[in-house]
Amino acid sequence: MESKGYTQDGTVDLRGHPVLAHRTGKWKACAFLVGYEAFERMAFYGIASNLVVYLTTQLHEDTVPSVRNVNNWSGAVWMTPILGAYIADSYLGRFWTFTISSLIYVMGMVLLTMAVSIKHFKRTCINGICKKASTSQVAFIYASLYIIAIGAGGTKPNISTFGADQFDDFNPSEKQLKASFFNWWMFSTFTGALCATLGLVYIQENLGWGLGYCIPTAGLILSLIIFYIGTPYYRHKVKKAESPAGDLLRVLVTVIKNRKLELPIHPSQLYELDQQYYLNTGKRQIHHTSLFRFLDKAAIKQDGDRSWRQPCTVTQVEESKLILGMAMIWLATLIPSTIWAQVNTLFVKQGTTLDRHLGSTFQIPAASLGSFVTLSMLLTVPMYDRYFVPLMRKKTGNPRGITLLQRLGIGILIQIFAIAVACAVEVRRMHVIRLHHIKGPEEIVPMTILALLPQYVLLGIADVFNAIGLLEFFYDQSPDDMRSLGTTYFTSGIGIGNFLNSFLVTMVDKISGSHGGKSWIGKNLNDSHLDYYYSFLLVICTINMGIFLWASRKYVYKRESIELKVGCLELESKALDPSPLGVPV
Repeated sequence: MESKGYTQDGTVDLRGHPVLAHRTGKWKACAFLVGYEAFERMAFYGIASNLVVYLTTQLHEDTVPSVRNVNNWSGAVWMTPILGAYIADSYLGRFWTFTISSLIYVMGMVLLTMAVSIKHFKRTCINGICKKASTSQVAFIYASLYIIAIGAGGTKPNISTFGADQFDDFNPSEKQLKASFFNWWMFSTFTGALCATLGLVYIQENLGWGLGYCIPTAGLILSLIIFYIGTPYYRHKVKKAESPAGDLLRVLVTVIKNRKLELPIHPSQLYELDQQYYLNTGKRQIHHTSLFRFLDKAAIKQDGDRSWRQPCTVTQVEESKLILGMAMIWLATLIPSTIWAQVNTLFVKQGTTLDRHLGSTFQIPAASLGSFVTLSMLLTVPMYDRYFVPLMRKKTGNPRGITLLQRLGIGILIQIFAIAVACAVEVRRMHVIRLHHIKGPEEIVPMTILALLPQYVLLGIADVFNAIGLLEFFYDQSPDDMRSLGTTYFTSGIGIGNFLNSFLVTMVDKISGSHGGKSWIGKNLNDSHLDYYYSFLLVICTINMGIFLWASRKYVYKRESIELKVGCLELESKALDPSPLGVPV
């Protein structure tokens, strides 16, 4: 197909026809996608950044229940993509799953805007005294939030994956462009988040919650219109397996059936289809690795096997190994996701106790300090892509500069420094509280809110390595037919991180406040011990770093090849170092 100007990876248009490489895909197509991503992130962070404030000031929830509810909702937003990715990979494809889910997302945003705007859905206030919101009003708000979570389940795992599909892995120039794709994709994400934390949060607290939610809703609708204008330029991956998830299940079942069989001495004795099959189907063959050797039993050839009882292929087994290997790394990223959950919860409540004045009249909304996370990301991404990567590429020979796991490790290490700084700042805040004999929950601590700035900036820099690296790692290492499902490792990790934070906050509050003790995370943060909680997080982060280093040393990058008409091309997924972290094994 290359001679006719078609893409070499077999991508097609929406009608299933082969597409011309020069007319479709690349950044030309992605330009229509990044607008949606920016507005969607603006909508999400416009809600998430200030939701704890809305729940405590408008619905009068206590600190711990409000933090728990924010974490549970955020967790749902990041967990529902598992279902959305499965539907995309197995049934509808990325484009149509995204289309249906985006409409659900918009519906949720419209309902939420109504909930905070229309008098009937809001609590009533007379002479400045407001009644408690009714059960139906609270239920309507939470129903709107969870409709958004359902919509996000189909959009989040598919939009970034669909964007990466616009680059042909078998075209060297496009493959080089793809190496920077996730950096600049996340740049658009950060831009949307910045607009939310700087602009929307201020509008919500000073001009009204209705206007603060109406703006991202209108932007989301506009971005969808732009997305569909770009339809003629999009490339669509052809599904090469009837049920990718079914192949994983078949491997596990076959391993159980063959558990008593002896593994052959050499991997070449395992069952694999010939090269002609991969040439005809365009499916990528994955080479054998030594990781999780027990799964190789699914590919043992037995005498008398019938066609319907054929063993699994080495490629199918290796796909299962990839999923297990990524799960190993995924487990080591749950604690970093828990740390990220502090930005929209305890960091915000901590900020509300401090002096937020800039000048004599202007007050910084506590949630707006999260914009410095985004600003540090926006400044660091171009520096990383334009300076750090070329410099390291010369030293290592790796197209990405450093391996994907090295990138994650650096991000986790910076995050440990961030939580250490947060702990030190909280110790200082408690010292000022004791010095001025502050006890009341409404009393302002005479300490500038800008003291929290270093922890926000460090978390932003950490995310350039950590969050972007995770998204790229899970996309890159996923089996070809399971890219959407593989990307949900990224989203589900953030989701479980939020749930884990919710669990930790609840348990720490109960245990520390039991037997008449003072809760570490009480309703009155001026009479609590948030510094103890941050110290606890610092300890588990340090332990988790050791677990990540161990998992990284065990992980083996995938190696795949596909035979084209011009010959056999082998793709190594950046396994340029014998050890993922670049240390001798």
